[in-house]
Amino acid sequence: MCPCAAPAFPAQALTPPSLRTLFNLLINVRPIFLLPLLLAAAGAAHAEPAIDLPALIECRQSVSEFAALAPIANDPLKAVTLGWRPLPQGNLFMAEYMLNTPIEVFGHSADHIAMAGGTIIAILDLADPRPLAKQLELETGYDADGKFMAGRELVSRDVVDAKSGEALIESVILGVSTVKSHPGKTLAGCTYSLDQPAEGEAPAAPPAAPVTPDGQVPAAPSA
Repeated sequence: MCPCAAPAFPAQALTPPSLRTLFNLLINVRPIFLLPLLLAAAGAAHAEPAIDLPALIECRQSVSEFAALAPIANDPLKAVTLGWRPLPQGNLFMAEYMLNTPIEVFGHSADHIAMAGGTIIAILDLADPRPLAKQLELETGYDADGKFMAGRELVSRDVVDAKSGEALIESVILGVSTVKSHPGKTLAGCTYSLDQPAEGEAPAAPPAAPVTPDGQVPAAPSA
C-alpha cells in the first residue's frame, strides 16, 4: 500500500475546538504540553517500546504509542541513541532532530523531524503544501499571509482513565502546514492528545440495566 494514502481511520470533519487546536499548533507553532497522564504512562513502562516513527508521523498510532516519545523529549541523549541528532532550535516552540537514516512519510523521504508538545512532524522539502494537503484529503483551515494550515481529525473517542476513572477524549489529528521560521518547507505530521470534555459535554455513561422495585434485575424475555 502506498504510504502517501490517507490513513485508514474513521475520519470526521474538524469540530471548532479541534480546528482551533490545529490552528494554534501548526500555524503559530505554540507549545501544547502533554497531559500528566500521558507522561505518567510513559514513565511507568517497564521496557522502552519500539518506536515506529513513520507510523507516528502519519497518524497510524494512538496516544499510548506516542507516550513512548516523552522520555526522548526530556532527554536529548535518548534521542541520540535512536539516531536522532538534536538541532539548534530554528523555532522556539519545536525541538528539531536530523535523522541518521531517512524515513519515508506521505510518499516523501524525510531526514528532518520535530516535536512540539503532543505533535510529531516531518519537515519536508516541499515549497507548496497544497498538493500534499489535497492528497491527504485535508480540510484547509487557513491560507493567507504566506501561511497555510490544513487538517483532519481522524480519531475522536471517549476513553476512561483506568486509575482515576476520569472521562477523557482521545484525539488524533493529521495536519499539513507552513511556518515562517522554515521557509520553503512543509510541516506534515500528527497531533495526539487526551483532553477533558468541555463542560456539559462529558461522555455519556452506558444505560443502566432496569431494576425492579425489589432491587432485582428482571430476566430477559424468552424468544
